[in-house]
Amino acid sequence: MRVLIAAVGRLKQGPERDLAERYRKRAADAGRKHGLQGFDLIEVKESRADNLARRMLEESIAIANVIPERAVTVILDERGENLSSSAFAGHVPVWQGANRPAVVFILGGADGLAPSLRDKADLAVAFGAATWPHQLVRVMLFEQLYRTVTILAGHPYHRA
Repeated sequence: MRVLIAAVGRLKQGPERDLAERYRKRAADAGRKHGLQGFDLIEVKESRADNLARRMLEESIAIANVIPERAVTVILDERGENLSSSAFAGHVPVWQGANRPAVVFILGGADGLAPSLRDKADLAVAFGAATWPHQLVRVMLFEQLYRTVTILAGHPYHRA
């Protein structure tokens, strides 16, 4: 199963980008043993539209255009489920068992996602009730993906 992260905006050079890349590489290296590949980041441009609804729509269309056919879609959304790491990891074997070719984790822009994309998601996940900077959410997502692989492997990185 291919793992993709589709994010609005480009993460600038700096410690957040370096840390996200470190966890991405760890997840990719460890994930191969569990049938997970890629862990690719696709960055789409932020819309410059003056209208909020138009910005959300343009960004959502750009994201929708990179989602492979039959892929599982997971949005990161403040209204999503607050999952433990084990519960998060538990979804992966289910998706693999359903013979889905990919899972795409979607990080919307500052204004969020258009309802047309948000409502079609297979799963919505929140990283708690707090509002997090976009840069840190990427780091947190890549870390959770690495943690997912270690949970699936029974590795002691994850301690409940």
